Amino acid sequence: MPDFGQMTPQHAIYIPSVLLLGLVIGYILGARAVRAELERRRRRMKE
Repeated sequence: MPDFGQMTPQHAIYIPSVLLLGLVIGYILGARAVRAELERRRRRMKE
């Protein structure tokens, strides 16, 4: 049975990097969705 009390350096680097990557991807996709929604509203206001 492995000892779960010890965290390897690879684990300490991998987990935060995956979380950071997820934040960046979420920010990009969220910003894209907001821009699309604003453009949709602008077009609707012009009509």
